[in-house]
Amino acid sequence: MMDSFELTKFAAAALSALLIIFGARTAIEIGTSGHGEDVAGYTLPMPDNAGAKTEAAAPEAAFDPAKVVAAAASASTEAGQGVFKKCASCHTVDNGGANKTGPNLHGIVGRPVASHAGFGYSDAMKGKGGNWTPTDLVAFLHDPKGYMKGTKMSFGGIKDEGDLAGLLAYLGTLK
Repeated sequence: MMDSFELTKFAAAALSALLIIFGARTAIEIGTSGHGEDVAGYTLPMPDNAGAKTEAAAPEAAFDPAKVVAAAASASTEAGQGVFKKCASCHTVDNGGANKTGPNLHGIVGRPVASHAGFGYSDAMKGKGGNWTPTDLVAFLHDPKGYMKGTKMSFGGIKDEGDLAGLLAYLGTLK
């Protein structure tokens, strides 16, 4: 009859053998497969008309900030306040409110760029100069990184023009 010590020795021998076999196999695969290189497993075939536009596809209209600014005159500030919920995790709008990850936005329309006290603006934002015009705000909020290369704002932007118009209308009420 075997005692528990002998059983432990057999289990340890079996596990050690498996570790050596699989460890050696993995080391050989890593060494011979060019580990860390980008190797495509399968290349998808390209259609014959790869660069041609189809007749059914309409060309994408370019973003026009002036159109959004004009729409903001009749946009719902309540809807804009709802859109602002996307911004509220990083910004406050209370008069004299604190900065969060982003600066307080009370009075942002017409305010000098990079001017809210106590916030560490990026060099790109500091170098912009001027005031936040409605057109500049809309262009920035639509595509922050595209409008201002080097901005710290990591938000992807608001693509819907109706949402942008409402947000601009709401921000315009914060005076």
